[in-house]
Amino acid sequence: MRQGSRTKDLDQIDADLSEGVVGGLLEQNIDYDKAGLGQFYCVHCAKDFIDTHAFKEHVKSKVHKRRLHALKTEPYTIEEANRAAGMGSYVKPGKRKMETLLPSAVVAEETLADVKKRAKLDEEAQKKKDEEEAMDKENAGVSDEDDDGDVNM
Repeated sequence: MRQGSRTKDLDQIDADLSEGVVGGLLEQNIDYDKAGLGQFYCVHCAKDFIDTHAFKEHVKSKVHKRRLHALKTEPYTIEEANRAAGMGSYVKPGKRKMETLLPSAVVAEETLADVKKRAKLDEEAQKKKDEEEAMDKENAGVSDEDDDGDVNM
């Protein structure tokens, strides 16, 4: 039996929408293994897109709108299962207001070329910073050797 690629379930996406996690997903580090270098990620659908245009077209799509509608109801909990089994009073699941969250690259109207340029500048800045730290370490007289002349790693 052939299986397609699995997407995240609604409860996993709900966990991603929590306060501490969603900020990291909307402003991810550049990842060369992901589409769009990981900068155009739809948190609600758990998909990466190649550029701003593809992301905006996805937001208008029926698939995205259905996912937003499904995320409006709060996820199924153990307490709700117990109430449904007759252990407690039934409480109707709450509805939430759900709006599309835009990644920082989409808000800045960046193209894939802009993201690649930013990635290259970040790499150069990190390399320069590492070189300066190495020079400072050498100038400070800090040695990588101990008293016996063995190199510490």
